[in-house]
Amino acid sequence: MGADIDPLLKWRGEFPILDRTTYMISNSLGAMPRGVYEGLRGYADSWSDRGVRAWEEGWWEMAVGVGDQIAPLIGAGPGEISLHQNVTLTQAVISSCFDFRGPRNKVAMVELEFPSIQYFYHEQRRLGARVEVVATPDQIRIDLDKLLAAIDETTLLVPISQVLFRSASIVDAPAIIERAHRVGAHVILDVFQAAGSIPIDVRGLGVDFAVGGVLKWLCGGPGVAYLYVREDLRTKLRPALTGWIAHRRPFAFETGAIEPRDDSFRYLNGTPQIPALYACQPGLDIVNKAGIGAIRDKSMRMTLRLIEGARSRGWRVNTPENPAERAGTVSVECPHAYEVSRELLARDIIVDYRPKAGVRVSPHFYNREDECDFTLAQMDEILKTGAWKKHVAAVTHA
Repeated sequence: MGADIDPLLKWRGEFPILDRTTYMISNSLGAMPRGVYEGLRGYADSWSDRGVRAWEEGWWEMAVGVGDQIAPLIGAGPGEISLHQNVTLTQAVISSCFDFRGPRNKVAMVELEFPSIQYFYHEQRRLGARVEVVATPDQIRIDLDKLLAAIDETTLLVPISQVLFRSASIVDAPAIIERAHRVGAHVILDVFQAAGSIPIDVRGLGVDFAVGGVLKWLCGGPGVAYLYVREDLRTKLRPALTGWIAHRRPFAFETGAIEPRDDSFRYLNGTPQIPALYACQPGLDIVNKAGIGAIRDKSMRMTLRLIEGARSRGWRVNTPENPAERAGTVSVECPHAYEVSRELLARDIIVDYRPKAGVRVSPHFYNREDECDFTLAQMDEILKTGAWKKHVAAVTHA
């Protein structure tokens, strides 16, 4: 399909890796826009030419200012986002606002949550947190009723991904938020796998916190995660994980206790990651211009194409068939899925593999629809010819 039929393909030329690979892994790392070269050159020029003066000429404001490019993609407003190094740290900042030593100390989460978040909250047990992990009936969807039942009057935090990383299943965030608020709990909505692939409206949802990162569907590279705090909570809460950039007068170098700012800088801490903040902007600019509505429409077509193609070959699909329940990834559990994924990589068809999911195929707005067909055809050929067998000795995932 050409750019005249698919207008989103006009952006394809902005991503150099697409010239030499079949890039179907935007759920893990979005393709790099060529504008990143110029962005990082701008960073280097600022450091080289302005030296320490670069801080007062723009660097200091970037950890919130660049967030304004993310805000429209998740339904937040200007100045409502602070930028951090990764999502685990955003969870740590949020967690540090609360005291787990009281009777309301439960963290309710699901078994299908991303492991890093589970690791973090299990370690909060040393601070008094009680962690309840809700089991799942399968590897595709959460058990919503069990999660809602687990959110009770002793629940403090509910960290939940809007889109599950293994299956791309979309959870019922409104139901979870409604239940949590009814009993006085706070929801931390992880939109990492959602932002850039489906429409999001954190303000409309009334969610307490939203977190995510730019390196996947937002094509922003590693080193930039974002934290949204609902307006009425922003000045009410006080992170214990803090630092000088959150202080009202950081360059006064005052000793003693912090006097925190009242805006999104309140949720920052140490010196920000300036190079990554330069690198992420070209991708955010393109995704904003492409538009989430158009991206979502194309994604539903491509994921349906993948689901139908996989099932026609008799392969299990660990992704919801209903387009309203799935985001941008299709997890295909074909025979010898790990070995097949390794052979695909050897053929410059870039996908990944996850246990209990299979081969994750994640086309984005810059992909052509025929690349979906090509990926499945190559998987079929790899199985039929036995090309997967060369990777058996390399299996280390079990």
